[in-house]
Amino acid sequence: MKKTNYSLRALELEDLDFLFAIENDTRFWKYANRTKPYTKAFLTEYILQSHLSIQEAQQLRLALVDTAGKALGFVDLFEVDLHHRRAAVGIIIHPDYHQQGLGTLGLQMLLDYCQAHLSLHQLFCDIDATNEVSLQLFEKAGFEHTGTKKDWNYYDGAFHSVKTYQKILD
Repeated sequence: MKKTNYSLRALELEDLDFLFAIENDTRFWKYANRTKPYTKAFLTEYILQSHLSIQEAQQLRLALVDTAGKALGFVDLFEVDLHHRRAAVGIIIHPDYHQQGLGTLGLQMLLDYCQAHLSLHQLFCDIDATNEVSLQLFEKAGFEHTGTKKDWNYYDGAFHSVKTYQKILD
């Protein structure tokens, strides 16, 4: 999947160090409900298992890469339910590449992929109510705010609400 000078591709072993850096960046843990780091051994196995079909794995992670194949971020489908034709979506762009429109581009490429190859009816996501950048990204992509989970996540010594967004694809 190529758009302009960027594309989405399957994970490769060469992505290990980049994946390790992103997954273990504690600034993002609060958004992913994580409290501990991943090992390189665990992430290597994760990459090696990425060949599984979306039906088997119930998830899909793709790397957003530049023309040289360098990973800049990842887009994810998880909680995939092919019977009901829906999946959760997530996106993370490495901080070195923020504010370059890559989140918008990566999300649009993922939407195109879902419609062209997965026959999904809808995508959904839960976004921390204080994460203005993500809220704007998903709203700009046509996701609709459909509810709020009050005091849903606990981090930094306080409870935080989460906003649920959905996008109907067909």
